[in-house]
Amino acid sequence: MTDDHNALAVTLFSEILTADQLLRNRLSRVLPKGMEISHFSVLNHLVFVGDERSPAQLASTFHVTRGAMTNTLAKLEWAGYIHIRPDWDDARRKMVAISPAGRRARDQAIASIAPMINRVVEELGVERVRSTLPVLRDLRIQLEGE
Repeated sequence: MTDDHNALAVTLFSEILTADQLLRNRLSRVLPKGMEISHFSVLNHLVFVGDERSPAQLASTFHVTRGAMTNTLAKLEWAGYIHIRPDWDDARRKMVAISPAGRRARDQAIASIAPMINRVVEELGVERVRSTLPVLRDLRIQLEGE
């Protein structure tokens, strides 16, 4: 790899990491009180898939350890946002479903972050954002494969 390619790669990842840090900071400030980004992500995923998931499946989806996911799920269960039940087919496993309160909390979170993310997209320009998505998606897919 040439020095130019090296510099390009470093600059790309530096920009992504910085944007990630700034976005997480902004999201944390506008999410409903007590809700963390990890909580919102799990609730949003459960709404999106529309079905139960095991803690192991969720950990794999979010590329975190089972322990980290167990911690997040415990907080969500304590808040009443999810239900955790034994798997009827395999008593060693558990299954996680979003509760009505969790769906409401997720919807409230969407409503609280929508103005901020819509403003960012508007300022960048819808077409620029649309044209960037395939590159970001390909990058994510490539990184997931490693």
